[in-house]
Amino acid sequence: MTGPTSTADQPKEQPAVRSADRTESYVSPLPTPRPHLGHALASEWTKLVSVRSTLFTLGSLVALVVGIGLLAVLELRTTEDTLTPPTAPALFGLLIGQVAVMVLGVLTITSEYGTGLIRTTFTAAPGRARVLTAKYLVFAGVAFAAVAGSVAVVGIASLILRNDAGVRHGAGVWLHALAGCVYVTLLGVLGLAAGAVLRHSAGAIAVMLGLVTVPPVVGGMLTAWEGLAPVGRTILEYNAPVALMQLFGMPNGIEGERLPSDWSHMLLILLATGAAVAGSYLLVGRRDV
Repeated sequence: MTGPTSTADQPKEQPAVRSADRTESYVSPLPTPRPHLGHALASEWTKLVSVRSTLFTLGSLVALVVGIGLLAVLELRTTEDTLTPPTAPALFGLLIGQVAVMVLGVLTITSEYGTGLIRTTFTAAPGRARVLTAKYLVFAGVAFAAVAGSVAVVGIASLILRNDAGVRHGAGVWLHALAGCVYVTLLGVLGLAAGAVLRHSAGAIAVMLGLVTVPPVVGGMLTAWEGLAPVGRTILEYNAPVALMQLFGMPNGIEGERLPSDWSHMLLILLATGAAVAGSYLLVGRRDV
């Protein structure tokens, strides 16, 4: 005799799954615009201005250029020198301050590699070329504004304090000083490219310091040998300190030689920086991180 079937023993009916539910996709109630370069620029700007390294490096740059420059202006005020252009005193601080620009360029990207934030950056923005472009644009704009502003302060102070109508201050003088500011900015961009390639702060900074400080020493040593003297003179003529001295209208210590033109220095730094930037795009796009 079979008893009544318990409800617990009865098979449960499975709810019918509608095919429409399977294809239905989630729609976010928030606006989801397509990412573009503007988003990357805003992100990189936030990262650059929110870290203390930016304040320390740019602060030291301004202090060196303006502080040493004003001291040089006060010294020139006591002389009858009218050949030194008003922007030239800024060079004394800029020869040291350029190191701060290069260090900031390196840290702009290597700090993310050191902390691992670069993984988050590339996850949130898979377009690595767009992220790298934003880094270059934001850094170049900030660095150029800091350098040009510091040089302008020294130049204007020189015109006011020296108060000499015979001082050279034509448009050509300011144009060459502007070219010098661009030159230092390109050194910083080169540092950023070196940081993107090496992914290590100390290594990239060492490379940039060697690029600026070693050529004058090597060039001076090579001129001691007659066979290598032409090579040594070429190295002495084409290096960062000599380029800045020439652009700012200051003696570079190699008078009497046939010096390269001011714009040949700009062409050289443009080619070197362009090659490094192109290499950074290639490597960053191919590597895992």
